[in-house]
Amino acid sequence: MPELPEVEVTRRGVAPHIEGRVVERVLTRRDGLRWPFPPGLSALLAGKTILHTGRRGKYLLIGFAHGTLIIHLGMSGHLRVLPADTPARKHDHFDLVVRGADGLQALRLHDPRRFGAVLWHAADDGELAQHVLLRGLGVEPLEDGFSGALLYRATRRRSAPIKQVLLAGDLVVGVGNIYACESLFRAGINPKTAAARIGRGRYDKLAQAIREILAEAIVQGGSTLRDFIAVNGQSGYFQQTYFVYDRTGVPCRNCGSEIRQIKQGQRSTFYCVICQK
Repeated sequence: MPELPEVEVTRRGVAPHIEGRVVERVLTRRDGLRWPFPPGLSALLAGKTILHTGRRGKYLLIGFAHGTLIIHLGMSGHLRVLPADTPARKHDHFDLVVRGADGLQALRLHDPRRFGAVLWHAADDGELAQHVLLRGLGVEPLEDGFSGALLYRATRRRSAPIKQVLLAGDLVVGVGNIYACESLFRAGINPKTAAARIGRGRYDKLAQAIREILAEAIVQGGSTLRDFIAVNGQSGYFQQTYFVYDRTGVPCRNCGSEIRQIKQGQRSTFYCVICQK
């Protein structure tokens, strides 16, 4: 599943092609994905100008004066910017066609497993932050509100393993499985440790590790494991620098002991028992 770095890479890739552009039309090639497409979306957006793009956790936000288009890439989705007359392939389910100086271009959503989403939040429905999919999300890890102090305060009564707390999304958003494993390794914290048992100093290290890992992944175009590619068709290459994720049985880059794999909440966790106490 695309995580925060992949969605941010996507946002940065599409922004120059759609910000300030006028929507010509919207094309849908099925009734919906995880949820139905908003009815009458083409009539709602045609002739309207895209003011800005944003991101909240793993949700891509396309802002208009009268509302916001919310896009989630699901398990296997990706967005491409293409000439609007480019023939659609199988699993090309949605086009947002915009008019620019170079003609018509389509922001096209390709989603083989159909777990993605395209939703509309009207400005008249209230603050975007109160949308049902966004209102329960935690702080953004790359913004000023995220810190070791916040993690420490919020986990004093949490007995769940720290890896599970990071994945839950109600404390901090966008730290998915890959980046949780890598961040815990960099901070030297065992993923099985109960969140309440981690002290303030170690949370300072973890917050810093999360910031660094996510920033490095964005610079390197995210991680390409199966389906994710960037808007320009390029693969990310952060996976080439993994220290623990998907390296079961491989010597640790720091100490040489074998990387171990366990299951936590139906997700694979990778860690080093020597480097992560």
